[in-house]
Order: sequence, then C-alpha cells, then structure tokens
Amino acid sequence: MSVDVEKSNASTDEGWWEIFKIVFHAILLAIIVRIFIIQPFNIPSGSMQGNLLVGDYLFVSKFSYGYSKYTFMGDLFSGRILASKPERGDVVVFKLPKDPTQDYIKRVIGLPGDKVQMIGGILHINGNPIPKKRDGQFVEDLRATPVARFRETLPNGVSYLSLDSNPHNGRAYTDNTDVYTVPEGHYFMMGDNRDNSSDSRDPSVSFVPFENFVGKAQMIFFSKGEATDPTTGLFNIRWARLFKIVR
Repeated sequence: MSVDVEKSNASTDEGWWEIFKIVFHAILLAIIVRIFIIQPFNIPSGSMQGNLLVGDYLFVSKFSYGYSKYTFMGDLFSGRILASKPERGDVVVFKLPKDPTQDYIKRVIGLPGDKVQMIGGILHINGNPIPKKRDGQFVEDLRATPVARFRETLPNGVSYLSLDSNPHNGRAYTDNTDVYTVPEGHYFMMGDNRDNSSDSRDPSVSFVPFENFVGKAQMIFFSKGEATDPTTGLFNIRWARLFKIVR
C-alpha cells in the first residue's frame, strides 16, 4: 500500500514539474518575443487620425530597423545594430528626443538631407509639392464636427490619408513653416492629423535621431471606441479595424 502512495506522490510531482516547465517556457518565449520581435502599443491621442484612432492597439515590429538602447530599454550600447533604414511613409514608434520616457507614433516624411516645408497646408519635399486630393471627410463620432480628409502620395508611391481642419485658411504654425533641412542620421516625422499633431514641426520634438526609433507599426490587433454608455462600454469594439494592416 505504501508503494502505491509513493508512486502516486511521484506521479503528482512529475505532473507539477511538467506544468512548471510549460509555464516557464511560455513566459520565456513571451519575454524574448517582446524584447526582440514584437511589442504592443496603444494609440492615446488623435495625432494620427485618418489612419489610426484613439483606442487602437498595435503590434510594432522591433526588428524592422535593427536594435538600439531604446529598443532594449537600457544603456547596453549606443547607435544601432543590424540596422535597416526606414522608408518614407513608414509609421514609426519612437522615443521623444527631449524625453526618452515618452513614446510617440508618427509617419516618416523627411529622410536625412531632405528639405521639408508646409506652404498653405501643402506638404513640400525638396521643393516639390506632394499631391493632395480631397477624399471625403472624417467623423470621429456622431458628436464630432466633420474634418476634411485628403489622400497624399509621397515621392516613393506611399499613399495615405491625412486630415486638415482648416483646408482653406492655412494656420501660421502648422500650415506655413520655414524650410526644415533634415540632418544626417535624423528623420522628419509628422502626424497624419496635420493641425493636431506635435511632431517635427514643433521645437519640442524637432528632428528624430535614428537611434530613437523603437519599431515599425504593422497591424491593429484590437480597437475599442470611447465608451459613451457604461452599460455597453465593454462591447464598444471596432470589429472592422481588427487585424488591419497599418499603412
């Protein structure tokens, strides 16, 4: 009888050990994936409206541009390893140069050496206006005022939607700027919601060093709208946005 009890105890111990190994390996794999491959981010503001909404949750690929100290969240090294250059039009999560504790998400507009300027609400790159065609209007919800929506196409063919709350009356700060010459090793970033974005036009952001890039936004894996009714807020999921590729 005692032999059977010992066998039962040994079997139970082996069962717990197998469960522990499975859980440990799952946690280890999740940590490796988050550090080296993919990290989730959420959209907290409307600066990328037109394409990304408040309440969108994204997968950001950390391997797209290689790795820096900001990718690993530590001062292990400077610069980037296994680096791949960003392309114009990429939607990127980066660390704010003046405060690396803050994550920003914007679109790459200017590459190193480019000259970027806004004139009357029209984006110019190296002296050439970027095509901007009206594409209906954007309405965040039934209570919001419609905003003019446009489609822009960058020189490399990347096309995306942008918003302009004052398409006929350019604002001095956002719609008419000086010429920005992008330094070597830096990028000029802009939000798609042009009149409501703190980006490289703003001295508090300015040019973003390549080292500050965390990763490229790839896909929306979840999206939840603002809960206007506490009794239904849990079900306010934007089903049409799930698994949408970020462009």
